[in-house]
Amino acid sequence: MANAVRCYETGGPEVMRWEAVEVGEPGPGQVRVRHEAVGLNFADTYFRSGLYPVELPAGMGVAAAGVVEAVGPGVTHVREGDRVTYTGSPLGAYSTERVMPAAPLIALPDAIAFDTAAAMTMRGLTAAYLLRRIHPLKLGDTVLLHAAAGGVGLIFTQWAKLLGITVIGTVSTEEKAEIARAHGCDHVVIYPREDVAGRVRELTGGAGVPVVFDSIGRSTFSASLDSLARRGLLVCFGTASGLVPPIDAMQLAVKGSLFVTRPALADYIADPAERAELAGELFDHVGSGRIKIGINQRYALADAVRAHRDLEAGASIGSSVFSL
Repeated sequence: MANAVRCYETGGPEVMRWEAVEVGEPGPGQVRVRHEAVGLNFADTYFRSGLYPVELPAGMGVAAAGVVEAVGPGVTHVREGDRVTYTGSPLGAYSTERVMPAAPLIALPDAIAFDTAAAMTMRGLTAAYLLRRIHPLKLGDTVLLHAAAGGVGLIFTQWAKLLGITVIGTVSTEEKAEIARAHGCDHVVIYPREDVAGRVRELTGGAGVPVVFDSIGRSTFSASLDSLARRGLLVCFGTASGLVPPIDAMQLAVKGSLFVTRPALADYIADPAERAELAGELFDHVGSGRIKIGINQRYALADAVRAHRDLEAGASIGSSVFSL
């Protein structure tokens, strides 16, 4: 028997249940993985709340790292005993052990610890596609990044520094501002007390930025649009404060012929070759120490309710994991 967090209804953190579960043996195309660490990501709350619809009852979590315990028929790219990490469907990463499709598994280099992998796989691959696939950013560009002290934000700013990109980051507190600066954020805007768009215009000589990366959603959408340069791109990759408001196409024209995209990580790692390329670049940076992954919150899986409450209250800084 193993243990797992499961939901029988959608709602607040209290709907999650810590249960004993029977794992079984892997079928064709499947593996059984023993988890060593499990990722805690804001996207997990979307599945739990029902923002992302799932068939119930359901497991929780999309990212973890561990060891392959058994391999089903037809699986060739991993073997028993391999160190692996993953992010993506199906749900069920909040578990000590699970049977799952082999396809999402990524070989984990020995130089990267399991807890580091669990903390960074989803966040790091998100930073990877944002910086390397969304827009042809070049040396000397300046971008605006919301939630610069979050898990994605701290990886993004370090990676941007390696690419010669200037980052204007928003945070909610002075404590988070200090952390963002320490990870390479060039300019920090504390949004509860500063005019974000006004500050961006000031820092860019009135021009605005070519790209805004916004994981907050409803509360930052207007400021994000107002921070863009002519023909700029708003990348809405999260909804921490709620869904992005309906987009008025005419306003995009009035504000400078702007573009808006709402990407999902799944579409940037669906192709195994592209996923391997992005993961390889991420692992190389982390393994060499050029990008550092700080784990600032650790929880037991049985404490998933408290972990989600902390996450939704904005009490977390950087990356969080469940340690097993």
